Amino acid sequence: MKKIFLLTFGLLLIFTSSSNLLAQSQETQHIKFTSRHTSFPDSGRQNGHTYDSILYDAATHYNDSSVLLIVPPRFSAKENADLIFWFHGWRNNIDTANVFYELEKQFIASKRNAILVLAETAKNAPDSYGGKLEQPGGFSLLVADVLLHLKQHRIISPRVKPGLITLAGHSGGYEVIAKILQNGKLPVHEVFLYDALYAQQSEFLNWIKQDPGNIFIHYYTDHGGTYENSIEFMQQLQKENISFVKKEETELTTADLMNNRIIFVHSLHEHNNIINKPDNFQLLLESKK
Repeated sequence: MKKIFLLTFGLLLIFTSSSNLLAQSQETQHIKFTSRHTSFPDSGRQNGHTYDSILYDAATHYNDSSVLLIVPPRFSAKENADLIFWFHGWRNNIDTANVFYELEKQFIASKRNAILVLAETAKNAPDSYGGKLEQPGGFSLLVADVLLHLKQHRIISPRVKPGLITLAGHSGGYEVIAKILQNGKLPVHEVFLYDALYAQQSEFLNWIKQDPGNIFIHYYTDHGGTYENSIEFMQQLQKENISFVKKEETELTTADLMNNRIIFVHSLHEHNNIINKPDNFQLLLESKK
């Protein structure tokens, strides 16, 4: 009887300990690690990249494989963990983008039950190339690495799988997003672009057509370089008989966001102000949760 009691007591301690490790935190948690499955280093930039007669060397700009995970208070995942990826634009990095555009603040305020993932691309360089994340299956390897670290930190249990995936980005972040849609080998549910439709329209269109549940929202400005492409993309959607909504930012409503899957939002704000002046990242996260 004593042995049975000790065994039962021991199992109870293990169960209690495990439960405590997976208990919901009341504070925002940050996990930063390096992954072999981020954009760089990559052979496509092993000699750096020259733009406007300036060389951006590989050691400084194409050698950072950092990933930052932001876990909101009271996050929980029973079977699936929703993931929101943010890809920054030119001359930025994951830390500067997070601070300047107040991504973490907006994400936490949205109360979205998901993990915000900032994966480094070209660091402080004028370059949209997505490195290894443009390759077939590259993104799926990064997602697997993200889940592994969440499990190692006892944020999620070993059985949890990827849930709904959102890809969001500003400006030059468009290319890596488009290539992930094309080659990532994982379903993506939402795409939020902020003045970022510079190219790769065919990749975005193919993804929109793949699933009638896919959500595509693009903010564009008069002088950010995406105005003409945005108009042309809407014309292409019309030719394909794919319905969408075009709204002025000042007229956009919660009902618009909740009831439409493809939305083009024209903003009078400047290129670098459409993310958090006002808090448009938070707005989209709240409307689609």
